[in-house]
Amino acid sequence: MDPNQSEFMTSSKLNPVQLHLLELFSKDMTEQELFEIQALLVQYYAGKVDDELDQIWEKRNYSPESFHEATRDLHLRAKKES
Repeated sequence: MDPNQSEFMTSSKLNPVQLHLLELFSKDMTEQELFEIQALLVQYYAGKVDDELDQIWEKRNYSPESFHEATRDLHLRAKKES
């Protein structure tokens, strides 16, 4: 066995959330149920990102106007190469 792999196997421990998810996913589920759980997790983490961005905007006193000013010359779509 590779010494690095051995170190990984002995040092990695599952946290309570990981253990709970493993227990949850060990039950028989339909593909639709798995898809719905994945969608819930995505929605949860998207909410976390939104909350973090709101805190950054508030901390830095950003506004829609300041965002527009900072990005007015930024082109979000790639230009077609001729």
